[in-house]
Amino acid sequence: MQELQEQIGASAGQIYNYLSSNNGISTFAKMKKELDLKGNFADLGLGWLAREDKVEISKKGSSVSVRLK
Repeated sequence: MQELQEQIGASAGQIYNYLSSNNGISTFAKMKKELDLKGNFADLGLGWLAREDKVEISKKGSSVSVRLK
């Protein structure tokens, strides 16, 4: 269980760093593709950041955007 939490935390760190190097905003699809996170780790990492209130997630049509707070 600990290993899984560490992987999710590492994914959250990758997402945070990616967003901070891209003016703090990206579409979820583009970010997921560029980071190449395996399985559900992009979803889980984003959820981690959302729970910590570090990101703002918005939806316009079918596109989901993520930005740092």
